Amino acid sequence: MVDYRVIGRPTPSADGIGKVTGSTIYTADVDPPGALWGKVLHSPHAHARILQIDASQARDLPGVHAVVTGADINPGLYGRVAVRDVPPIARDRVRFAGERIAAVAAEDEDTAQQAIDLIEVQYEELTPLFTPEAALAEGAPIIHPDYASYRGADPAEKPNSFAYNRREKGNLDAGFAEADFVIERTYLTQRVHQAYLETQAVLVAAEADRVQVWACSKVPYALRDSLATAVGIPIESVVVNPTYIGGDFGGKGTPPDLPIAYYLSKASSHPVRIVPDYSQEFLAGNPRHAVEIRLKTGVLKDGTLLAHQVYFLVNCGAYAGFKPRGAIGGMNQAAGPYRIPNTLGESLHVYTNTIPGGHMRSPGEPQGMYAMESHMDEVAKAIGMDPVELRLKNLVEDGDETAFGEKLVDIHAKETLMAAIEAADYYNPKQPLIGRGIAIGDRAPGGGHGTTAITLRPDGTVLLNTPIFDQGTGTYTTLSQVAAEELGIDPTDVRVEVWNTDGVESDSGLGGSRGTRVNTAAAYEASQLVKQELCRLASEILEWPAEETTFGDGHLQRAGTGETVDWRELVARSGSNLTCQAQIDDSKRLSFSAFSAQIAEVEVDPETGQFKVLRFTTAHDVGQILNPVGHQGQINGGFMQGFGYALMEELQLDDGRVSTLTFGDYKIPTARDIPVLETVLVQHDGGVGPYRVKGIGENSIGPVAPAIANAIADATGVRISDLPCTAEKLFQRLQER
Repeated sequence: MVDYRVIGRPTPSADGIGKVTGSTIYTADVDPPGALWGKVLHSPHAHARILQIDASQARDLPGVHAVVTGADINPGLYGRVAVRDVPPIARDRVRFAGERIAAVAAEDEDTAQQAIDLIEVQYEELTPLFTPEAALAEGAPIIHPDYASYRGADPAEKPNSFAYNRREKGNLDAGFAEADFVIERTYLTQRVHQAYLETQAVLVAAEADRVQVWACSKVPYALRDSLATAVGIPIESVVVNPTYIGGDFGGKGTPPDLPIAYYLSKASSHPVRIVPDYSQEFLAGNPRHAVEIRLKTGVLKDGTLLAHQVYFLVNCGAYAGFKPRGAIGGMNQAAGPYRIPNTLGESLHVYTNTIPGGHMRSPGEPQGMYAMESHMDEVAKAIGMDPVELRLKNLVEDGDETAFGEKLVDIHAKETLMAAIEAADYYNPKQPLIGRGIAIGDRAPGGGHGTTAITLRPDGTVLLNTPIFDQGTGTYTTLSQVAAEELGIDPTDVRVEVWNTDGVESDSGLGGSRGTRVNTAAAYEASQLVKQELCRLASEILEWPAEETTFGDGHLQRAGTGETVDWRELVARSGSNLTCQAQIDDSKRLSFSAFSAQIAEVEVDPETGQFKVLRFTTAHDVGQILNPVGHQGQINGGFMQGFGYALMEELQLDDGRVSTLTFGDYKIPTARDIPVLETVLVQHDGGVGPYRVKGIGENSIGPVAPAIANAIADATGVRISDLPCTAEKLFQRLQER
């Protein structure tokens, strides 16, 4: 690895002081003159026709400036990018308990809530469909009769279904016929909420010529386009202004209340903010999807995988528009990073009358990994083979094809697995009722396009402009590191300023672990342009020959004479700003991936089903690490979310309505739950971009749940095949056995 001066060194957060002192501005902190409070009325029914809405008492309440219902708005549909199927406010029908029915804007929050309570709605209840099986049944009511007319619609043959994906390789039937064993299992995963600290707050000022927006969204350009399309205004009339984001984890792309705030602002001629409480977040957010994964695997006695079939059935909920492509992945991960010559994968998304699913960290992939890595242990058990040996025999190596035919290079799967094995003392003797479980997964960083501008000022200050709205992952810090590395300065000398959506034509924003891959490359290119301009300045001001002028270590040098000049002195002598801007389009799918192997050690009380994770080891195949502090933070945070997914988190429904409406009911792990966590980094020169980086933001979450489930099975001989793994489930399985 290259020994850099700034890159690879622990670097404090560029925005840390503002966050810990409270000076950082979030959407709910923005307070323009005359701003009103917005509140939203949610449907109590999962599926119903709206017969009548009487909002007269709400409109007459002193302090109320506007009331809007579905009849008052443009019939346009809202959505993230690909599929637009979400009515900002329900018009004739509600499709899930929690759907938005009406909204008010008032002078204060209490008055707005009082007005909401005065709105009367008459419904005709319809038959609700809560499961994909019910929605796919012959004769089931059609949840979206107009689906074919939606922008981005991808219909499937079955009722209420869409986004059917099929991938196959080899001859599946022949593979199963040749196999010595065929193992079939079904795995179920639950809905979970992203549990970010900040709810999806929005503020809109619909002015005469421009619409000013403040919203906690990491994809401001996509948000601008979605809002403009939904409400029927030109895209160029919308300006999304930067604010900090109080956690995201995939869920903050298209805040559901944004179009409503626009309509309230338009009707009241005031800026309107909507800040939902957490009960409303749980009731009507966009959580991780519940998925049913059916696997069938053919294997030889020696452990060679011959055939593998995946059926990935996604409960989409009532709408698809909160996902960038309308669908999630995960089918590939349900086949794992293994050589399998004969495969068939099918995934199907199904509308139901439940809370709409959205994006959450590595969308779809933890579901697929939980199924496949649990299944690998089941296959190993069926043929009497050690689970590690089964994986080592079948993991892809350089030159191999993955299960669905993708060729990767620079593969470090086995090396990463063995690093985890060694660090966890996996084969050391263990006490009775202690179990160890292993799981492995991989993920490459996503691509996109990004822009960075760097300005050197005559007073010696450095300004870095970016269109990125950082959701807390440290993008501003890494951008500062790049500028500092290339210009020979300290990262604290770089001041970051964020453009609003007028700053550049477009930007991919954050998501898919692409922030470091795309935006550090843009910052690097902008830095190279700056250095070229400094060399030009030296030729112009100092009359140095261009061919003899170079930049290095913060100063310019003339090769012929050895003269040097600090770049700050040169810019000061020029008397004007020096600005260079670079745009990177790096959207291609990469030919390498980054592997994560994780091992859990648990202790079980068979009398009660109680168990405790004693120790957890996480090994990662990495490239150049830009900031070790931020890198480890991503590993720790991803692990904790995977830990909650494995053991306790579940957005539960009662007759279609979310019943876990507080953090008292919806449990997330706390510091007291954390086991001993050991991280192992398997570092290589492979990677992408000027610093050869690999992704980490979503890599540490996927294998956590199957590693824990496998450890429980190792300790007890009992398999929990439906998340979360709880003491109650384990006790019941033990009693049944």
